Amino acid sequence: MTTAYDFSATTLAGDEQPLKTYKGKALLIVNVASKCGFTPQYSGLEALYRKHKDEGLVVLGFPCDQFGHQEPGDADEIRNFCSLNYDVSFPMFAKIDVNGDRAHPLYKWLKSEKAGFLGTEGVKWNFTKFLVDRHGQVVKRYAPTDTPEKIEKDLGSVLG
Repeated sequence: MTTAYDFSATTLAGDEQPLKTYKGKALLIVNVASKCGFTPQYSGLEALYRKHKDEGLVVLGFPCDQFGHQEPGDADEIRNFCSLNYDVSFPMFAKIDVNGDRAHPLYKWLKSEKAGFLGTEGVKWNFTKFLVDRHGQVVKRYAPTDTPEKIEKDLGSVLG
């Protein structure tokens, strides 16, 4: 059976990061963007991470420029933006595609595991979130409008 821990991704620093590094942790995987109406969710994501990281939660940010060209920057610009504006300390990865032929394998798998609204697979916009349990299985998919504060109530099921 495939799990989230079977994938790897390139970090913003350019290093290949096997997700098995996070084995046994619960993951909140989010496609992010710096120039989106939902960008202020970085604050809530960081707050969730800081509050629950000692319980085993890791937020993973995957910048994506597929929606309205809202992540135009390179890795350094993304890192600086996240650091200066939101003091992001959770792991951030290199810009990826989440839909289409060039979609990152992790996202192909995530979408196949949990369909979106009305059974659609494609990610509809920035800040779509996938909650993964400590066994690497997707337990819930959240719309961009679902705030980190709203998601917090579901963390007990994956952290407990």
